[in-house]
Amino acid sequence: MSDRAALLRGIRAWLVFFVVCLVLSGVTAFPLVHELRWAQDLLSALSAGEHLPGLTDWISRVRAGLEQADAEYPFLLYGTDWLAFAHLVIAVAFYGPYRDPVRNIWVVEFGMIACAGIVPLALICGPIRGIPLWWSVIDLSFGVFGVIPLYVVRQKIKRLEALAPRPVPLPAT
Repeated sequence: MSDRAALLRGIRAWLVFFVVCLVLSGVTAFPLVHELRWAQDLLSALSAGEHLPGLTDWISRVRAGLEQADAEYPFLLYGTDWLAFAHLVIAVAFYGPYRDPVRNIWVVEFGMIACAGIVPLALICGPIRGIPLWWSVIDLSFGVFGVIPLYVVRQKIKRLEALAPRPVPLPAT
């Protein structure tokens, strides 16, 4: 296998991994009420309240808030539907670098900027919305761990670009 083919294969594998993670994080924003119910049931079955009371209290509070919103103000959850949709749309954008990595490196760089943007969002909006610091750290991890595969992809695309033959300029007439 040539260097070019190996790089392209690696780029595509990392992009598929990133897109799958992006889609999974997106689709989980649709069934939030059910997910919180399952999470609370699981934590209860594991007796997590004894070891992680902050987590179980937080999950109970969020579940109660979501259930009340769902029962009395279901239109509020429409915002999380749009969050999920945004994840899916962004995932589609990564088809460009999958198809032609060098030409579409900007999508990967855009994704890296978006991952960096998670940091100020979580640190500013988290406290404003009453999110516990430890939960904001979990949110921050999406940006930190999200940028890793994109950084690897960008490095591989730069190496792929270096392998491409450069066009020879025409002599001036």
